[in-house]
Amino acid sequence: FQNEINEVPFFDIQLPYELALKIFQYLGKTELGRCAQVSRTWKVLAEDEVLWYRLCQQEGYLLDTSISDYSCWKLALKKCRARERALKTNWKNRIGAVSQLQYEQGKILCDVHSCDGVVIAGYTSGEVRLWDTRTWDYTAPILEPVHGPGDAGPQPHVSFVKINSSLAVAAYEDGTVSVWSLMFGREPIHRYQHNQRIQALALGSEGAAVATASGFEVKVESPNDRGFWQTTETFEIQKLVNFLNLVPDVTGGPVTVAAAEDIVYLLKAEDPGKILHSVYGQPVTCLDVSAQEAAFGVKTFGWLLNEPNQILLYNLETSQCLKKMGNSIGDFTCVNLRNSPPNMLVTGNKDRRVRVFDLRRSESLCSLYAHQLGVSAVQMDDWKIVSGGEEGLVCVWDQRMGTKLWEMHARHPVRHVWFNSHSLITANIPDEKTPRGASIMDDDLTAHRKHRGIIYAYEFSVDQLAVESVLPICRSSYDEVTGYNYNIGLAVPYDNI
Repeated sequence: FQNEINEVPFFDIQLPYELALKIFQYLGKTELGRCAQVSRTWKVLAEDEVLWYRLCQQEGYLLDTSISDYSCWKLALKKCRARERALKTNWKNRIGAVSQLQYEQGKILCDVHSCDGVVIAGYTSGEVRLWDTRTWDYTAPILEPVHGPGDAGPQPHVSFVKINSSLAVAAYEDGTVSVWSLMFGREPIHRYQHNQRIQALALGSEGAAVATASGFEVKVESPNDRGFWQTTETFEIQKLVNFLNLVPDVTGGPVTVAAAEDIVYLLKAEDPGKILHSVYGQPVTCLDVSAQEAAFGVKTFGWLLNEPNQILLYNLETSQCLKKMGNSIGDFTCVNLRNSPPNMLVTGNKDRRVRVFDLRRSESLCSLYAHQLGVSAVQMDDWKIVSGGEEGLVCVWDQRMGTKLWEMHARHPVRHVWFNSHSLITANIPDEKTPRGASIMDDDLTAHRKHRGIIYAYEFSVDQLAVESVLPICRSSYDEVTGYNYNIGLAVPYDNI
């Protein structure tokens, strides 16, 4: 005679449904599946939408949804996990679609940056171009340059480009900086000028703050409360800046970390000249910043052979050195702290190795012999590492196994690597911006393909792998019982068999 709707039989006691639900919320997927086999009442309880919605959120799926968006959250979690497994398989086996993002009128590629699948590229013609790889729509806009069409003479080369979720920024050889809003068309919303060539450009990962370094000056620009752009801070420092980063997720005014030869500065309004690290004769070779920490490589010289090249980790709040990592003869050329999993850090070195460090320990977790001419770009997540080398090779590694999954090669050094769960963007940028014999005539609008540099966009998502999105060279019906799956980068297209 019990009320099975409102009360649940826990063997010898009766419990209200809400209280039983509170007990069941401490169970995982396997335990809930076992409980669903006990009785009809327990099955109703173990498949309650609240429990499976919470499990879905805990595993990081469908975070922006509410409980009313899906009728069966158990099925939704199952689909999410199946999609993640398929993505992982596609990554490992190189199954996907690849596209080349090219713009012939831009002449030589100068710099590339990307954010959430949106790619920005600057060229020697002075043009800046956007692509949105999320839609596979490559009729991308060309952002209007600072210099009008009536200006005499050639436009200056683009030195640096950066992009985040709302802004695009480009710095030019003549010291000009242009800022575009991704919401308001192709005209710059702000521009300003340095007297000398710009050595470094930084853009916050969120928000609207731009920092540039020129000569011995670091300038920070951001909009005020009414949306008018202005110079927020100007810092004078003693040496030329090599690396510049804006600290993400900062409340209040922008905070900048600048590496100038052998000094690392922490630049903020209330303490304009604060030195984070300084050792004479040990220049900084790479820099990356997260919300709480800064990681950078330092190079030692012959008279300090007892202390090899290292990666230093500093806390930005206390300005204390937390950890000294690495023991390398070669210089550390790139470091990625911001995009790495918690307590992890990945670095590239001139000694051709990619190293992964656990920030709670000093020695490296794994060291991968990767590239013949040194590592130039690197990024990792919880199971894979993508590295780019000076010789033009992009390698994808299984981090835990320490093995190379696959590689792709292009002519020029890899200067940019970015990936998320389903896509990968790499950029091979030439070092030589004015090669001899690049064009037949001086007024030729295009340069030879081998001099230009190239951007690749890879898509591994199951949803996107339609026939239309795969390059013609990859649409082969040739099937082999053994051998490698060359869905990306087929060397020879086969006829229908």
